[in-house]
Amino acid sequence: MAMDISTADKERSIIDSPEELDAGALFVLQSRGSWMHCGYHLTTSIVGPVIFSLPFALALLGWAPGVVCVALAALVTFYAYNLLSVVLEHHAQQGKRLLRFRDMARHILGPGWGKFFVGPLQFAICYGAVIACTLLGGQSLKFIYLPYQPNGRMQLYQFIIIFSTMPLILAQMPSFHSLRHVNLVSLVLCLAYSTCVTAGSIYIGKSKDAPVKDYSIDGSQLNRVFGAFNGISIISTTFGSGIIPEIQATIAPPVKGKMFKGLCICYGVIISTFFSVAISGYWAFGNQSKGTILSNFMGDEKPLLPNWFLLMTNIFTLMQSMAITVIYLQPTNEVFEKWFANPKMDQFSVRNILPRLIFRSLSVITATTFAAMLPFFGDIMALFGAFGCIPLDFILPMVFYNVTFKPSKHSIVFWGNTLIAVVSSGLVAVGAVASVRQIIIDAKTYSLFANV
Repeated sequence: MAMDISTADKERSIIDSPEELDAGALFVLQSRGSWMHCGYHLTTSIVGPVIFSLPFALALLGWAPGVVCVALAALVTFYAYNLLSVVLEHHAQQGKRLLRFRDMARHILGPGWGKFFVGPLQFAICYGAVIACTLLGGQSLKFIYLPYQPNGRMQLYQFIIIFSTMPLILAQMPSFHSLRHVNLVSLVLCLAYSTCVTAGSIYIGKSKDAPVKDYSIDGSQLNRVFGAFNGISIISTTFGSGIIPEIQATIAPPVKGKMFKGLCICYGVIISTFFSVAISGYWAFGNQSKGTILSNFMGDEKPLLPNWFLLMTNIFTLMQSMAITVIYLQPTNEVFEKWFANPKMDQFSVRNILPRLIFRSLSVITATTFAAMLPFFGDIMALFGAFGCIPLDFILPMVFYNVTFKPSKHSIVFWGNTLIAVVSSGLVAVGAVASVRQIIIDAKTYSLFANV
């Protein structure tokens, strides 16, 4: 008991010493949350409409390899995120609580790793996710609009601008911790739309208008190989987070054991959503599964589901996209607070509120502009996923653990971590090549502000 009190006091002394923290850590990464709040944040950072691409990934891999890859990605990421948590807890107990991914890299691997590799990589991935979610939100609005106005003249970029008004407001919420209730609603929404997509796929698969179920993999041998690696990259990106240390930073000390409970909440949701959407979608549409299952629902000539059902599914998707957009703005917000806020003044003083309002608004406006200009951003995100999500979520946790705890080179832990890191590094290279190849193939269809 005395040891626990001492550890808790050590951790609190770090959090309660404003002079040791910059404004980004002090204002945005406030350590006031519980393990349940952590579970809400984790779920929102991982479970999103990107799971609608899982049937397409299975179409690239086939039944057995596809399901095995989804299961392996779930196991490896749960293990990797738990390793990150254990490393963070260890340093907190040593009196050095690390609040950001780049802080971990700098403290464990050296200053250059945090400044020139992990920091820029995390920033690119998170801001890329903001752009992608803004684009997805605009597409969801368009899906809601088209069944009622099939000859409507509104363009995709207009829907993107309309969608961005809500993230523009939510972006002003002062800290990561202040999003806890938003992320609880987000958790409920992802369960809701996953249920809708699963039910819709089963309904279509059993209806008289059901598409022919063909589970063969199309294309030449070369295309199938590249397609398989592209499918693995999609699955890996789907399980990515990239902000695990920042989420753990929101937990009130002592942190020991709380992140594991939060991960259990998150992966309970993951198991009930990822597998149901992937399996039901691929079962219904086979190798005709499109990049997002919602496109399959719209049919070639007419929607395959009632308009009210599509409307409900898209509203759930639209609302959760707002929460994901805001959670991935947090690393950007933290950097802006560090650069422009004064940690010696009150968080809600005019001196700190004004730059917060200006720079967070500019961040959302810039993301909206990119989303409207580049409606083919999904191809670019696949490349980002290969270069960013896999290193941050599959490789670095293994490296951090081995460097911090130095397990015996004869132990299963050391070689298991090394194997995961090496295989993941190979996936980065091959996934990047497959993503670039897909961008080249699709380049002829690209145009700025396209109405897709």
